[in-house]
Amino acid sequence: MQKALPETVVVKYLLGGLAPDSNEPMTTETQTMIRRHWQIIQKRVPGTEFNYDFWTECTPRRSTYPACRSVIAARQQNPRLEDAMILAIQQAYYLQARNPSDDDVLIDLASGLSLDTDTFQRDLNATETHRRFMDEMQQAQRIGVRSFPSLMLETDEANHPIHIDYNHADVMINELAKIIAL
Repeated sequence: MQKALPETVVVKYLLGGLAPDSNEPMTTETQTMIRRHWQIIQKRVPGTEFNYDFWTECTPRRSTYPACRSVIAARQQNPRLEDAMILAIQQAYYLQARNPSDDDVLIDLASGLSLDTDTFQRDLNATETHRRFMDEMQQAQRIGVRSFPSLMLETDEANHPIHIDYNHADVMINELAKIIAL
């Protein structure tokens, strides 16, 4: 969808967290809930795949903050690799049954993107990275983002939530076009 936008539209990711740092395994109820969400997504978005081995090969933890900080650490080192880091995290979690709550998984993903792993490892849990992440969460809250992922168009006049349609990008493009002249 981004390729369909004019160059005047700047895409900026804000990380929202979802689940704070935790070493505690997910409860059985949480695991069941997330597996159910995966099944619903597979039905609603044709072609979407999940590797359910995640639930038996990993110790699932409800901790998304490390993955969010890893995106910031990657962005700091090379802003052009932000999208690649997000994709690598998603593929690790959903397709490769790897736990993106684990620093060693995130460091390995950074290495696969040719990021300097020593710098990445240092930045991943650095105080400054934590601060930037908290700032992004607060900014997302200020502009009215309540769920993730979300899509918001910021104009001089207001922030406009855009309905996400995973099956039809043209629906989102048309919604954006109603707000600005594409």
